Amino acid sequence: TLAHANRGALFDVTRLAPMDEWAEAQGAIFEPVGQWRRARYFPRADEDMDVAVARECRATRRSLGIMDASTLGKIEVVGPDAAEFVDRMYAGPFATLAVGRCRYGLMLGEDGFIMDDGVIGRLAEDRFHVTTTTGGAAQVLAFMEDYRQTEWPDIAVWLTSVTEQWAVISVNGPNARTTLAPLVERIDLDKDAFPHMAVREGRICGVPTRLFRVSFTGELGFEVNVPARYGQAVWNAVMETGADVDITPYGTEAMHVLRAEKGYIIVGQDTDGTVTPADAGMAWAVGKKKADFVGKRSLSRPDIVAPGRKQLVGLLPVDPAVVLEEGAQITALDEPRRPIGHVTSSYRSTTLHRSIAMAMVENGHDR
Repeated sequence: TLAHANRGALFDVTRLAPMDEWAEAQGAIFEPVGQWRRARYFPRADEDMDVAVARECRATRRSLGIMDASTLGKIEVVGPDAAEFVDRMYAGPFATLAVGRCRYGLMLGEDGFIMDDGVIGRLAEDRFHVTTTTGGAAQVLAFMEDYRQTEWPDIAVWLTSVTEQWAVISVNGPNARTTLAPLVERIDLDKDAFPHMAVREGRICGVPTRLFRVSFTGELGFEVNVPARYGQAVWNAVMETGADVDITPYGTEAMHVLRAEKGYIIVGQDTDGTVTPADAGMAWAVGKKKADFVGKRSLSRPDIVAPGRKQLVGLLPVDPAVVLEEGAQITALDEPRRPIGHVTSSYRSTTLHRSIAMAMVENGHDR
């Protein structure tokens, strides 16, 4: 009587991406990410997860992979002070970002620890397309609104959540450009006209697109943003055009392996709310000449710059066949065998023919 319909499967409603039905029809195995249901991998015949993920990774590195990345958080930041606002909210320099370019951004809490990350594209002098992690979209928007309304009420900027307005098709691999080229209008895909970390607006399959040249795999990559209602149609067209190069859909598990091979972090997995940009080996993402930004003051606190902090490193197990358990403790060899860190990410890499891992380890950058 008290709970009514808010129980069981209806207690926390599952959000479905635009290409969810297609993925289900392909036999995808799903996993929950935030409030979303996402395809984890696409098994063929009797493949288990390891075999399927290895195939998806090989296909993406050698030819072409495609993934539904629609669950990325997206926030439209618009207004005369949009550049100033983004510059204050993120650790990197954004006030000087040129129109048509993108930059990776770290969002810090007031404590100086990494809170979220994403790619930020400048569409016009007064308009930014900000992406967030899948699970962090609502928190980031609330964080931004809090500062906009209470700390800087005089700033002329408006924030709009557009997460569900844009379907995102992530196309990665050596054949990404040649596959998309026949479908795209009003955008020159030449590498010089459309460099890495750039954004262009035009059309694909006759519908509006915001096309980002970014990569979370280390391969040539494009993120195709189209209005959500056209997501499936454009996905089908890319699949058809890419059939000649064996285009292969991949899920979140292959995405995790591919990014770990490049050392790219996932906020909330390789960070735990106590990791600074320097701890993560990402001091390069902090604007050295910026007068201020959220979290800047905390980065100079004594305990934040003290020696002995845990820092993100890559691990290669002595036995390349052993895949370490995520969360496993790392201990010192000397006595007493005290804990000095833990494994944050661990996978079997078909590209490297061995197991790999990432970990937070005491004084890791000096080891």
